[in-house]
Amino acid sequence: MTDAVPAGSSGENPDFDSMTRDIADVPAVEVITTVAVHLMSSAAVNLGLAEEGEEHKDLDEARKLIHSLAGLVTASATEIGSYHAAPLRDGLKSLQLAFREASTVPDEPGQGPGEQYTGPVFG
Repeated sequence: MTDAVPAGSSGENPDFDSMTRDIADVPAVEVITTVAVHLMSSAAVNLGLAEEGEEHKDLDEARKLIHSLAGLVTASATEIGSYHAAPLRDGLKSLQLAFREASTVPDEPGQGPGEQYTGPVFG
């Protein structure tokens, strides 16, 4: 067995320091919004909203992600300002409504994922 080196690689370890930013240099608002976007994306996939959606649909996972997103958005809204919080709230509400629609037995108003933080969500 030989140790193959990928084409275009010198075989040396990459310089990760030059490839990544120091986390201390990243503003908090950027970290918070990035995490929120990841939670939104994952929740959307678990709601079956991605390509081949039914294959990845898992409402239990989606509930956890939406609940976590609601906590993050609610807790950080005053820290990140309305400019950043408003689109996150809109995305959260859309996910909450999509969850309600995807559920065979919808939760009572105020009992859906994250609604303990946001209040009842209506279409």
